[in-house]
Amino acid sequence: MNKTKKRKVLIAPSLLSASFLDLRKELKDTEDAGAGLLHVDIMDGHFVPNMTIGPFVVEAIRKATSLPLDVHLMIEQPERYIDDFISAGADYLTVHEEASVHLNRTVDRIRERGAKAGVSLNPSSPVCLLDSIIEYIDMVLIMSVNPGFGGQSFIGNSLEKIKAVREMINKRGLGVVIEVDGGVKPGNARTVADAGADILVMGSAFYGAGDYKALMAGVRKTLS
Repeated sequence: MNKTKKRKVLIAPSLLSASFLDLRKELKDTEDAGAGLLHVDIMDGHFVPNMTIGPFVVEAIRKATSLPLDVHLMIEQPERYIDDFISAGADYLTVHEEASVHLNRTVDRIRERGAKAGVSLNPSSPVCLLDSIIEYIDMVLIMSVNPGFGGQSFIGNSLEKIKAVREMINKRGLGVVIEVDGGVKPGNARTVADAGADILVMGSAFYGAGDYKALMAGVRKTLS
């Protein structure tokens, strides 16, 4: 297993927990705090029991920040919207293994359009589902809560899943990065990173902190 100090672990604040009343300021403050990416959750009310935003809002976000946009499609039949979200400005586009029937075709289309392709696994989905796709993607997103709502607690056995994906990546000599989303906060960031995560998504832990710069400084110290 790679040691944390040999990898640069990035923090990706999840916009789902930001204040949409003053989104432009939230984006600027997030960028100024030193975030590595901006995580944008797209929900359809079908694949998960919540609804969020669409390509039009992502396009507006793209115009307001220079941070890479890490767009997570928690929707059914995500292949229908690949072109829309990449045209809107997605740098990373992640689909769920459970939601895409023709996953290879979906991943190929994302990469053909110039974005980095990610595949996500829900908490109950086994790592073996990645076996035939991991060589064709850029990122694995491991959900450490059941997707749909922010503020949930980290599911403890997600650590073993992270370790197993890291082992799969290392054994095959791949450059795939691991992102973890759900219940990540300063108190468990080091543990999650040590398990093999490269990108830590923080929603309520980040936007609920008030002082984003102080939060980031504390997390960086924890990870050092």
